[in-house]
Amino acid sequence: MITRREFLSALPAGAITAAISARAQAAPLPVRIGCQTNAWRIDPADFNQVLDVLGKLKSMGFDGYETGFRNIQGQFKNAAAARRQLERTGLQFFATHIFLEQYDPQTRIAPMELVRAVTDGASTLGAQRLILSGGGLLQEGKIDPDALRRKADGLNAAGRYCRSKGLKLAYHNHGPEFARNGLEIEGLYRLTDSALVDFVVDCGWASRSGADVTAFFKRHHRRIVGLHIRDFKADTQVPLGQGDFPLATLAAEIKRVKWPGWAINEEERLSGEKPGESAVAPARESLRRALGR
Repeated sequence: MITRREFLSALPAGAITAAISARAQAAPLPVRIGCQTNAWRIDPADFNQVLDVLGKLKSMGFDGYETGFRNIQGQFKNAAAARRQLERTGLQFFATHIFLEQYDPQTRIAPMELVRAVTDGASTLGAQRLILSGGGLLQEGKIDPDALRRKADGLNAAGRYCRSKGLKLAYHNHGPEFARNGLEIEGLYRLTDSALVDFVVDCGWASRSGADVTAFFKRHHRRIVGLHIRDFKADTQVPLGQGDFPLATLAAEIKRVKWPGWAINEEERLSGEKPGESAVAPARESLRRALGR
């Protein structure tokens, strides 16, 4: 019987190169496909509603999910049983997200006592990451360097605590961080410790602030662990693939660098509408067409 090595050695060099290239092209992308549960109206007091949404995400072919911390906070005292229920969904628990109306006035992120409490609880439920949003620093077109430093130090401190509990930290932007050519977000990349702080880029907010999301991803993809991908037609959010967001361009760059992060659909309407499956299902198909997964 001829061995694989003997077979390859008998082939012309060009044929070997073509075979290797074809195999590489056929290999699945390392990117994973997730969904934020914000598309559904969930009562945080009813954990079964969370589980029901996760079941829908699984049926649509998502790999994992992200959810607001309030949706799981009630399970911190019942962590072992709740974790079993979450794991039975067959989905990866990518992250829980702390988003607040008011932030610590010094660091402009969540107060450390809340960060510690959610980190402790989320780690027992099997979350991989904690995501923090924050308040923007831009004032009259400028950013106070001391305020930027305090925010970066706050993120580093949060990242250090997360690491002590087996979680990783990521910062999530809104629009202000990308204003003035990304003045704040570039500063946070520069001043935070890459060993402690990663980033989840909300592509919707970034692009609405005038950013070239694909160019930003190209520069910073090594510290980006997640992309919140959504679509707008003018100022109205529409299901992914039905608006103006350059998904194909971003997908091409994701493929080029073989990015191993999470492409996360977030069907969150600015009007407060919760579209659920009517928006998430077509969004999942758009991601499948763009990324082949």
